[in-house]
Amino acid sequence: MICNKKRGILAVLFIAFILSGCFRYSFTGTSIPEDVNSVYIPFFADQSSGGIGNLSDQLNTALVDRFINQTKLQLSNSRNAADAVLEGSIVGYANEPFSVTGEGQSSLNEVSISVRATFQYTDKEQAEWSSTFNGSDTYDTNENPIEGETNAAVEALNQIADNMFNDAVSGW
Repeated sequence: MICNKKRGILAVLFIAFILSGCFRYSFTGTSIPEDVNSVYIPFFADQSSGGIGNLSDQLNTALVDRFINQTKLQLSNSRNAADAVLEGSIVGYANEPFSVTGEGQSSLNEVSISVRATFQYTDKEQAEWSSTFNGSDTYDTNENPIEGETNAAVEALNQIADNMFNDAVSGW
């Protein structure tokens, strides 16, 4: 009987501790500082001189989806109104043979993309990080090569967006 009362008291104390905000847990693996409520993600310009036409749109959409759907952050429309800024540009795009057949024909191509990005809290002068992120994926050139390249580019951008997101929130 006394053991059950102790368990009940411990359960109530544990729930009160969690609800008090002393213990922070996020199911997405991120724990965001209390004073960070918004992020500004300006358009990532495509300076790669190659690739598919909508690389910038694809990357921006992937980044916004991750920050909005996996954190409590709101998307800000300006740097001045944001608590954090993630900005950069696509600096490299390559679509090169990855695997060659016995006849010297490419059977697989690899799309590689590089993005230079900076993450900074607006109340600090120094950036949290400034890095180059790379992603790549292969596709079969004997099937639908245009669709294959597009799908490989999207997968490479998703890898980059995941890595950028993880680096931005891992310090939280």
